[in-house]
Amino acid sequence: MQQYFTFGFHQCRWGYKNWSEVEAVVNNYRAFNIPLENMWTDIDYMFQYRDFTNDPNTFPYPEGQAFLERLHANGQHYIPIVDSAIYIPNPNNASDAYAPYNDGNSSGVFLKNPDGSQYIGEVWPGYTVFPDWHATNSVAWWTRNMQSHHNNVPWDGIWIDMSEVSSFCVGSCGTGNLSLNPVHPSFGLPGEPGSIVYGYPEGFNLTNATEAATATSLAALQASSAAAASPPSTATTPYFSSSVIPGVRNVNQPPYVINNVNGDLAVHAVSPNATHADGVEEYDVHSLFGHQILNATYQALLEIFPGKRPFIIGRSTFAGTGKWAGHWGGDNTSCVDTCGFNGNSDEELCNRWMQLSAFFPFYRNHNVLSANSQEAYVWASVAEASRTAMAIRYSLLPYMYTLFYYASTTGSTVMRALAWEFSNDPTLAAIDNQFLLGPAILVTPVLGQGLTSAQGVFPGIAQGEVWYDWYTQQAVVAQPGENVTIPAPLGHIPVYIRGGYVLPQQEPLYTTAESRNSSWSLLVALSKDGAASGQVYVDDGASLVPSATLLVDFTAGNGSLWASARGTYEDTNPLANVTIMGVAAKPSTVTLNGQTVSNGVSYNGSVLSVKGLEAATSKGAWAQDWVLSWE
Repeated sequence: MQQYFTFGFHQCRWGYKNWSEVEAVVNNYRAFNIPLENMWTDIDYMFQYRDFTNDPNTFPYPEGQAFLERLHANGQHYIPIVDSAIYIPNPNNASDAYAPYNDGNSSGVFLKNPDGSQYIGEVWPGYTVFPDWHATNSVAWWTRNMQSHHNNVPWDGIWIDMSEVSSFCVGSCGTGNLSLNPVHPSFGLPGEPGSIVYGYPEGFNLTNATEAATATSLAALQASSAAAASPPSTATTPYFSSSVIPGVRNVNQPPYVINNVNGDLAVHAVSPNATHADGVEEYDVHSLFGHQILNATYQALLEIFPGKRPFIIGRSTFAGTGKWAGHWGGDNTSCVDTCGFNGNSDEELCNRWMQLSAFFPFYRNHNVLSANSQEAYVWASVAEASRTAMAIRYSLLPYMYTLFYYASTTGSTVMRALAWEFSNDPTLAAIDNQFLLGPAILVTPVLGQGLTSAQGVFPGIAQGEVWYDWYTQQAVVAQPGENVTIPAPLGHIPVYIRGGYVLPQQEPLYTTAESRNSSWSLLVALSKDGAASGQVYVDDGASLVPSATLLVDFTAGNGSLWASARGTYEDTNPLANVTIMGVAAKPSTVTLNGQTVSNGVSYNGSVLSVKGLEAATSKGAWAQDWVLSWE
C-alpha cells in the first residue's frame, strides 16, 4: 500500500545542475498551473556520484534544507536516487576518504572475491564495492547511512538504481587499480564528445524535417568517428576461468547457451563468482540482489519514518518485492518512459505520453542527461494536454487509492488487460493498445505519430455491457467486436466508464493533500438494467497500520443510490455532487433521505446531475448512511 502523495505527478531528469535549477522547475510547474507533487534528482546531486553525499558546490546541504522547507510547506515532496554500489577511496589520497565505505568495510558488509579479497567493480563514482545482503551487519550499516543523509537532506522517499546488480567492467577490475580512483566511467556520458544525444522519436522527420536531417548527419559522423577510434581497454582479473574444467562448476561461462553478449556472465554485472559472507556464490542469488536492497531500504525508511509506509521505487525486483517497493522500468527509450528517457522527445510524443501516463499507477516524467528538456510546460500544447489529463487523474485519486487497497489486501490488479477482465472473450487476447484502470475505466490512447484518431473495441457489448464517454457522459454506440475509429486530435485521450460502476471522486486540485481535503462527488454509470455499485476506501493516507479506516459501499438500482459506511475513520469533507449516467427519462422529483432536492438538479440527454449537496452533508459525506432517489 502506497502513501497517498505517491499517486501525484512526479518530475525528474538526469541533468539538473543545482538546487536553483531544481526549484526553478518546481516554480515553473506552478506558474503554468500543472500539478506537481514530487520532485526528483538523479545522480547529479551527489559529490562525484557517491551515495549518501551531496556536492557541496552545486547541491549544498544548507541550500537544500531551505528549498525543501519551502517545498514541504507547499505540500510537495522530494525523492533522490541512491545507487547500489559504494565508492572505494584511493588509499594513497588522504583527502579521498569516504565515510560510508569506511563504515561498511569495518562492518564487513561488502562482497568478496573467491580468494577472500574485496570484490571491486566499476560504476558511476569509479571503482566500487557492493553491499553483501547476506552479511549480518549490512542492513544496520545501510540504515545508518540513509539516516545520516536524511539528517542533512530531509527527503521523502528513495529511488534505488543499478540494482541488477550492475558493474561497468568484467570481474574485479578495481583490484590493484585503486590508486587511479576516482576514475571516469569507461564510456562517454550523454552529452560528452562522442556521446552527443542525437536520437529522436519515430516519425520526428515528418514534422521537423530540417532538424531531423541535421541530427541524422551528425549522428552518422559521430558513429564513424567512434568506429575509427581505438576501443578502450578493459581491465580484467584472474578471478574467473575461461574454460570448462571437468567436475568444476564454471559460473562465469557455464556450459549452456543463453545468448549472452560476449559470453561471460560478468559483462555489465557483478561477476557470478563474487562471494557472500555465508560462502554463497553470486551466481546462485544474483536475481535477488534488487529484492534484498529494497528490503534493506524498506527497513531503513521504517527507522527514519516510524509508522509510515516507505515510498521506494527500484529497477530490479523479484517475486514478492511488491511488499517493500514499487517497480520502475529502467532507462527506456523515448517511446516508453513518460515523454521518453534515452534520446530526445518532441512535442507530439510528450503530449500523447503525458496524457497516457496519467492513467498509470506511477506517473513520472524522466529523461537523460543532455537531451532536450521535456518538462510538461516546455510546449504549450503539452501543458494543456497535461492539465486536462491530470484533472481526470486527480479527480479519480480516491478510485485509484481504493484499487491499491484491494491490490495490497487481496492481490487484485490495478492496470488490467482487457482479456483479463473479460476472460471469456478470446478475441481480446491480442489487444495491446487499450487497457483498463481497475474494472471501470477504459483507456484507448493514440500510439502512432501523426494520428488524429485511435482504434478501440468496447468489450462485453454482446453481453449487454454499456460504456460511457468520459467527456460527453453519453453511452457509446458500438457493435460486438467492432474496432471503432475514435476521434482523438492532439491533446485528447479517449477515456470511457463502464456501466454498472459507481466512481468516487474529489476535486482535482494542485496537490494530493489539497484534493483529498476537498468535497466529494460520485459518478454513477448505470448498467443496461439501471444498476451500479462501487466502494471507496479511506484512511490517513500514510500510516503503515492505520488506527482507523473507512469503507463506503455504494449501490444503485430502481431509481435510488444508497451509501453505507463502515469503519471509524472520520472524513468531514461534504458530498457536493452526484452525476448519474444512463437515466432513461427526466425525473419529476429528486430526494435525499426523503427530503426534496429543489436546487441544483438538471437533466441532459440521459444524464442526471445533482449539485449543491454540501449543506445536507455538512458533517461529512459518509458521516451517516443516505439514499438519493429519483422518480
